[in-house]
Amino acid sequence: MSQKLVIVESPAKAKTIRKYLGKNYIVEASMGHVRDLPKSQLAVDTENNYAPKYITIRGKGELLAKLRKAAKKSDQIYLATDPDREGEAISWHLSKVLGLDENEKCRIEFNEITKTAVKNSIKNARVINNNLVDAQQARRIVDRLVGYEISPILWKNVKWGLSAGRVQSAALKLICDREKEINAFEPKEYWTIECTLKKDKSKFTVKLHSHNDKKIEISSEEEAEKITQALQGGNFTVDNIKYSTKTRNPLPPFTTSTLQQDAYRRLNFSTKKTMSVAQQLYEGVEVKGHGTVGLITYMRTDSVRISDEAQNMASNYIERKYGSMYIPEKPRQYKSKKNIQDAHEAIRPSNIDITPPIAKETLTPDQYKLYTLIWNRFTASQMSSALIDTTTVDIKNGDYLFRASGSSVKFDGFMAVYEYINDDEEENSKFPQLEERDSLEKLSINKSQHFTQPPARFTEASFVKLMEEKGIGRPSTYVPTISTLLDRKYVKREKKSLISTELGEIVNNIMEDYFKQIADVEFTAEMENKLDDIEEGKEKWTDVVDIFFKPLKESLTVAEKEVSKVTIEDKVSDVPCDKCGKLMVIKHGRYGDFLACPGYPECKNTKPIVEEIDAKCPDCGGNVLVKRSKKGKKFFGCSNYPECKFVSWYQPTNKKCDKCGSMMYSKYSKAKGEYYQCSNDECKNIVSDK
Repeated sequence: MSQKLVIVESPAKAKTIRKYLGKNYIVEASMGHVRDLPKSQLAVDTENNYAPKYITIRGKGELLAKLRKAAKKSDQIYLATDPDREGEAISWHLSKVLGLDENEKCRIEFNEITKTAVKNSIKNARVINNNLVDAQQARRIVDRLVGYEISPILWKNVKWGLSAGRVQSAALKLICDREKEINAFEPKEYWTIECTLKKDKSKFTVKLHSHNDKKIEISSEEEAEKITQALQGGNFTVDNIKYSTKTRNPLPPFTTSTLQQDAYRRLNFSTKKTMSVAQQLYEGVEVKGHGTVGLITYMRTDSVRISDEAQNMASNYIERKYGSMYIPEKPRQYKSKKNIQDAHEAIRPSNIDITPPIAKETLTPDQYKLYTLIWNRFTASQMSSALIDTTTVDIKNGDYLFRASGSSVKFDGFMAVYEYINDDEEENSKFPQLEERDSLEKLSINKSQHFTQPPARFTEASFVKLMEEKGIGRPSTYVPTISTLLDRKYVKREKKSLISTELGEIVNNIMEDYFKQIADVEFTAEMENKLDDIEEGKEKWTDVVDIFFKPLKESLTVAEKEVSKVTIEDKVSDVPCDKCGKLMVIKHGRYGDFLACPGYPECKNTKPIVEEIDAKCPDCGGNVLVKRSKKGKKFFGCSNYPECKFVSWYQPTNKKCDKCGSMMYSKYSKAKGEYYQCSNDECKNIVSDK
């Protein structure tokens, strides 16, 4: 009996697929890439058509031996890596390692990991797409040339361990430019006037809109006071009431970018967490009554297209669940933006009948939240529009006009499934039943001072949106780009905002002065378009690399001669070195900040930065220190360790429980806010008033 070998990227994916195929199939995981450019050298022959030198990734030798052994026993080999450039490249490298014929139909791909999709992919096996491989190879080589040619200049002139990158440098420029805008911003004063009015027993608030039919702008308190006095002597009368019905259409199903943005806004998920959880849902989870199943389609996509099969599946479900009124007259088709890879569908549930409540029992809380978001968005995208009744009321006081708007849902349509959120819409006013020429009672007139605000700093979500709009990076690179900027300490995160650091500003200035093209957003976006052209067979990968490398080479020559040494002074602490007495300085290391003697290399003394909190150890009375785990998570421990073994994930306090006298922990939750909880497991008394 013949044996067939299927190679995927991850063990989770292998586990799911193994259950769909018969006993004649062996399913193994490559654990990602098996070959890459070596870290110790450039490994790109710039004098010989940019020929790359690939080597087996360290630690993959035993795995490859296992795959070769399985391949020799198999009559057919299928490479089932992810359906994108990176996945195609992994399949290509595997084919080289396993010695497969380049004309062999060994490549299979599926947009969703379901039994039907996997079996159909085997029936439609194809040869490896060299255009996709070339596009990935061009990106890899260009990124290697940027990183390995520019980084040494930064090491020599700024600081060891820094790096430059094609997408990374353009992204850093966007964040630095935003900080410049904020610093250069000059606020302008303006005033608004609101009136609280009453009809019968109902009161409502209206805003001053215009004067003599011209939009009003109030720039000073004197002007606001003058208007307020004029209004005090006048009467408020309903001038006009306008009724209308607006159609509100559903949003398209998720792309990678919009999923990251919505998960950030609605679930408070970081972009990295969103993609990690989405990967789990895609590769397969256990669902009661369905076994192991991939719950969503491939999560790296910039397309909003869905298949006819998915559309029919959605229509049938919506009609059964909500009725024919909730199905639009024509199936909804969404157009993707220009210059996107439309090979994949949008992110959607692979089976709409596996609803979130059905899946909930076996999903983790994070998986359930994200699956619910994806399921709701997709289902809503195929539903009827909502109808919103709106009322706009104009109220006059002399030559001054006040306006208020209200709305109510006439037909919920897609909103029965997916809550509509629009940050740009103001909350609607609620007011009583009014008629034209109604005279209204004035309760109060209030003037308020405001100042124009600078542009907002980027959150992860808004920055992903900007990267997509500017065309820098692709769905697979948004998360790694942000992570690199944070890891390199070019950018820091404060209250969810991304802010450029002094180090980031210095690196950005060097990139702008000497490597303008690399930092240029438009040039980076054009490179992404060139990679798309390679994928479509319109460009040769070596020509695209050449277009990029020639100006880079010229810039390198100038930079090596002209970049003057830029030093970043270490911050001096108030802690003396216990070996030589010099005040120690704060250094940045792989696992966070630490203290080091400035007398290095003569004095190599280092010590951790100790942060004390205002609390005593409940076990021995010693000081309590803030510490970090290997993964960077904060915890609290006694300064007398190892003699005292007290540790806690929660912050100890000096407050005593009023029921049992034990120490109270300081805690926080979204529901309760800040509160105290007794450290005694048998008591667990909670005090909310801090």
